[in-house]
Amino acid sequence: MDLKNYIQERQALVEEALSSSINDGATPERLAESMTYSLKAGGKRLRPVLVVAGAEAVGGSAAQVLPAAVAMEMIHTFSLIHDDLPSMDDDDLRRGKPTNHKVYGEAMAILAGDGLLAEAFHVIADRSRFPDVTDAVIVDVLRDIAHATGPRGMTGGQVIDMESTGKKITPDELKRLHEHKTGRLITASVTAGARLAGANAEQISALNTYGEAIGLAFQIADDILDIEGDQEELGKDVGSDVEQGKNTYPALIGMEESKKRAQQLVNEAVNALQNFGDSAEPLREIARYVVTRKN
Repeated sequence: MDLKNYIQERQALVEEALSSSINDGATPERLAESMTYSLKAGGKRLRPVLVVAGAEAVGGSAAQVLPAAVAMEMIHTFSLIHDDLPSMDDDDLRRGKPTNHKVYGEAMAILAGDGLLAEAFHVIADRSRFPDVTDAVIVDVLRDIAHATGPRGMTGGQVIDMESTGKKITPDELKRLHEHKTGRLITASVTAGARLAGANAEQISALNTYGEAIGLAFQIADDILDIEGDQEELGKDVGSDVEQGKNTYPALIGMEESKKRAQQLVNEAVNALQNFGDSAEPLREIARYVVTRKN
């Protein structure tokens, strides 16, 4: 399949939906501007694309799950805004543009992140957006996303990251960090789309395995790009992980072993989809893409 074309088509759907997601007139103008600035700053839109691909893998469509795809991008964007703050990673660039706090100030950046997180849950909990989905499935999706976002997921991962910066940790500890900070939201993206499209328990289990594998592979690839990547293509500072004393796979196990481990994870992800048909081919290709991407 043509993955580039597939991603571009799904990204276009997401971009159109994002355009009308905040500017509803009910949000204070400056806050809406700050939220929209980061939400529409570009990026791979990997998580919303995974929501759609997860739905399609079990026979669903993009139209069924597009609100959930938008919600996942809101959550991801919230995490980036907060990660970039001076009290966290203190980054000046994100996706090739000044970070939110550089444009709107720290207070508004914090509130923009808070607003995006809350709005994501509002979108998914809005029953009118998913008329053919049962309340029980909506609750399952909300539970998965909250788990992936909160102290047992991304937020907890950020704490582990902060507390381990400047200290040497083991590869197992680094794996736990990445699973929390990056992997769980990626996994929840795949399973959210699948749940909303009517996936059964066996399919959800397989997609969990898939998501966990590509989530860790994605972060290992990020660690590699921070060393070998091109700043213009990445849209952010190269070498910032090393400069900040962060633990990375290349630093702990070496560059070649890191690349080998990333490829092993891709194989695990693809193998998890062996009982899915051609409809899961986008997920297979995305797994391969996460370790060959340049940004």
